[in-house]
Formats: sequence, structure tokens, C-alpha cells
Amino acid sequence: MAATKPKRLSRRTLLLTGGSAAVALSGGLLAGRSLLGGADPAPSTVVGAFDAAATREVVAPTALANTTVAQSFAFDSERGDLYAVQIVQGGLRLADEPDRVPADERGLLGDLCVTRIPADRTAPTSMYLRGFGHGVSMGVQPTRSGALLWVESDADPKTGYGRAVTRVAFRAGTTLDSGHPSVRHHRPVPGSFANQPVYDAVTRRLMVAYRTGSGTGAQWYAVYRADDFAAGRYDELYAVRAAGRTSDETFQGCALYGDHVYQLTGNEYTDADGDNPAASGGNALLSAVDLRTGKVAGRAPVTAAADLPYREPEGLAVLVTDRPRLCVGFATGAAGGRRFTVHSFAPL
Repeated sequence: MAATKPKRLSRRTLLLTGGSAAVALSGGLLAGRSLLGGADPAPSTVVGAFDAAATREVVAPTALANTTVAQSFAFDSERGDLYAVQIVQGGLRLADEPDRVPADERGLLGDLCVTRIPADRTAPTSMYLRGFGHGVSMGVQPTRSGALLWVESDADPKTGYGRAVTRVAFRAGTTLDSGHPSVRHHRPVPGSFANQPVYDAVTRRLMVAYRTGSGTGAQWYAVYRADDFAAGRYDELYAVRAAGRTSDETFQGCALYGDHVYQLTGNEYTDADGDNPAASGGNALLSAVDLRTGKVAGRAPVTAAADLPYREPEGLAVLVTDRPRLCVGFATGAAGGRRFTVHSFAPL
């Protein structure tokens, strides 16, 4: 375990003011090529185990079940399906609701829509999760019978962010409430907030990003064996403080792969007179933290999809193939009809 933690904010900032061989490969051979220890033979685009400059489109701009921006996404490593989560769009009335609910209420309630896009790009399906959180990150754990979603849960009514995490089955066409008896809320760090899970399908580990206060330094990443965590055994394999980001950068999600936590920050394009115009290429940044040391393992601008007319970075996930690729999501399209596109970074 990294000896970096004793046992015991932009839109989002304002609201907040097991495969041992695979681990050895990603954490051992590749760690020597990351930006650690002062020796830096690698180009500045190297972030952890990936090259931030070598990108390609994985999913073309695609409509999701709701018209809001995607908050995060993850892949089913067995089937190749993509799951994306959004805050429920304003003005929508679900089957058991007496009235339409405006957008600002949906955000504070923590109401989410999860869209499944099949690997063969046939018709998408969706389900609703009411009272769960903001959807800043998510994970997909495949099983023989389908996908289990790791998501934040027990939304704080003051912020809309999750105070716990949970694992629920994806069931198309259904609505699940956070208070339902079938939902088990995991609280590995009591009193923490903005709890956001991700799942590493290669090593079968779960990571929870959580906060104990405001500012980057009050965010932590804790890693667990997923099966142990699901059973209520919260034994940390690693726990490191967030690093490699400044407090004025908007956190847009994270991912776990091997020995690194990957972090995404950035904002949507502004007009030409704003502080983040399209002509600048945007302010999206990718960085990594080494779980073994707690040190920054690279930081680089995200240049993928720079020509999108609307471009807001939204989420990181790993696409598991023979050579896994780290993927970044972007919201695009016109307001009231946002679409979602995914680009990937090449492994070293």
C-alpha cells in the first residue's frame, strides 16, 4: 500500500466548495516509463501508461436517451457495450410521477438516466436511477446474466452528489429509487461526500473517489478488491490524495487502470471572446497519479476532437482489448439535444 494516507471547484466546483499478471505488466514494466523520480526520457504527452497525443475516435457523436450532457461512461469489458449516465432532462415526467420535474430539481434530487449503447450500435436502451447522485464517474462489472453498474448513491439534497456508492443491475425500461430495499449503500469512509466509483475490469478492483472537504487536496482515491467491497469488507489496497490538478480546474471524472488513477479536467468551449474558445483547442487536461507513491505520473492537454463545435470533456473509461485504451468522452451538439462521442488514447 502506498504510504501516502494515514488511516484515518465551474459547475461542479461550485457545488462542492484479480489479474495479478496484468497488474505486474501495467504497474511494473510501464511504470519505468512514467514521469516519476526526475528521470524523464519520455515525451511530455505520456500520462501513466498512455500517450495523450495518440488519439482516435471510438464512438461517433451519438444521441443518448435524454437530451442533457453525459456525465460519465464505462464499457462492459465482456460484451463491448457502452453505458453512459446523464442527469435526467428537465420537464420529463416518469411513469409514476404526478408532474413534470424541472432540470434544477432533477440535479439536486440526484436523478440519473443510464443509456446502454450495444457494441453493434443497434437501438440503445435505458433505465432511470432516482436519488443516486451526479454521475461524475461510474463502472460496469460484467456478469453472465448482464451488467452490474457501480454508481454513486444516496444523493445529498443540498448538492445532488452521492454520499455512498452502490452496485445495481442494469434493467432496461425500469426506474429504481435510491431508497429501495434492494439498494445497498456502501460507505467505506463515513462522513465523506461526492463519492464516485470506477471499476477496473482487468484487475477486478473498485476505486472510490471521495471528498472530506473542499479543494483538490481534500479528494482521495481508495482502491479495493471489488468482490470484497460488495460484501462490505472495505480493506484498502491503496489510498492516495488527488494530485496533478489545480483547484480552479473543473474535475470531470477519473478512471483506474493498473497502478495509476487517471484524472480529467476541463470545461466546454466558450465563444471567441470567452476564456476557453474553440480556437484555443480547449482547456481539457489529462493527468495521472501513481497509486504506489502518490506522485503525479504525467499531465498533458487533451487534443482529441478539438474541432467539435461544442466540446465539453465528460468522463474517462478503459476500453479492454488486447491492448487496452484509455478513453475520454465529450458532450457535443446543440443545447437541448446533446450528443456523446468517445475518443481513445493509445497505450505505450
